[in-house]
Amino acid sequence: MKPHPDLYLNGAWRPAEGDALIEVINPTDEQRIGHVPAATPADIAAAVRAARTALPAWSTTPPTARAAHLTALHDILTARKDEIAETVTAELGSPLPFSQAVHASLPIAVAASYAELAATHPFEEKAGTSTVHLEPIGVVGAITPWNYPLHQIVAKVAPALAAGCVVVLKPAEDTPLTAQLFAEAVHEAGVPAGVFNLVTGLGPVAGQALAEHPGVDLVSFTGSTAVGRQIGATAGAALKKVALELGGKSANVILPSADLARAVNVGVANVMSNSGQTCSAWTRMLVHSDRYEEAVALAATAAAKYGDRIGPLVNAKQRARVLSYIDKGIAEGARLVAGGTQPPRPQGYFVSPTVFADVTPDMVIAQEEIFGPVLSILRYEDEEDALRIANGTVYGLAGAVWGEEAEAVAFARRMETGQVDINGGRFNPVAPFGGYKHSGVGRELGTHGLGEFLQTKSLQF
Repeated sequence: MKPHPDLYLNGAWRPAEGDALIEVINPTDEQRIGHVPAATPADIAAAVRAARTALPAWSTTPPTARAAHLTALHDILTARKDEIAETVTAELGSPLPFSQAVHASLPIAVAASYAELAATHPFEEKAGTSTVHLEPIGVVGAITPWNYPLHQIVAKVAPALAAGCVVVLKPAEDTPLTAQLFAEAVHEAGVPAGVFNLVTGLGPVAGQALAEHPGVDLVSFTGSTAVGRQIGATAGAALKKVALELGGKSANVILPSADLARAVNVGVANVMSNSGQTCSAWTRMLVHSDRYEEAVALAATAAAKYGDRIGPLVNAKQRARVLSYIDKGIAEGARLVAGGTQPPRPQGYFVSPTVFADVTPDMVIAQEEIFGPVLSILRYEDEEDALRIANGTVYGLAGAVWGEEAEAVAFARRMETGQVDINGGRFNPVAPFGGYKHSGVGRELGTHGLGEFLQTKSLQF
């Protein structure tokens, strides 16, 4: 799509207050593909004013009418699915088949789920002699990341609108074109002016101004734990609600009863998906010592197949960050069995699919989120040892367990993490997604995601 030179405020495309621009770079060839405005705090204030003005009418719009707008939005996104995939590929670097299968398809499914929930969710319920009324929390400041640009937007905006909230969206500066495409779709769906507003800008300027603005009732942020902590502190000072979906260092636990080849191959695929730029990726593979070397060989072979199949990282800074972690792994004494720091291509922000063996739980590469195509394989001696290692980080976003089903489920129930896949269970767009510990506060998707945007009032009789 052609970039818009303006911000989307109060139902129209309008110039930003300042002249600063953000360049959009294609990470595959490092070429500039456009630019968008860099919003100022004055632009944020204008967006919040528009949202607050629209709030009374939208919050009292019947849920079925809100559902109709969301259904229209879903239909428009479906019709523009190819354009969505092409846009994500251009600004994120994701291979087109993956953009079509995930980056375009998943948010369309999420939009459909919230169109249905808006029409069917019980916004009132009885509790003895009381009526419990669920009402929108108000103005939502949504700050979204670049790694799944449309999915993260829809996962925040669709439930907010379904709940009767109004939204100011600040998308990641690396992938603003997808956000502009979404704004076009919202406009075409007939969502009233001011209900949704888009402000492209830099995190420390526009994002910070949005989190601090007193007219914002809820800040919903997805990104790094470090930035999430800052936003939480800012919102907490104002007693403002936050929903934070943050980092992860998820464990893929392969029990002795598992189909080892399948568990390893799926595990490697999971880590390489989206070039490793997935917060829920199973970046720690835990294997019993009896079959450890077999698993290492399988993982090295599997990773080599992704050499020319994964896309680049999003930008030069991210590539440098991931390469620094590979250097740390080597320096710590981990055994490099695939990949490394050698550039796989002369152009683009590519990193070779990398696998480390002989990783111990205390190593940096086993504790910190790398956010690239890097897998660490750790050995364990028994189930209690595996559980200790799996739970032995500050994160708790996702994970996986492989083995006889009852055994795997029992192990999964003891993991300190928000979501666990059993024997390759598929991602469910209506299941709650979110983390324990430093992986965040709150949940996205499904009814639990809708609940983040609602507040509760009891009417006593």
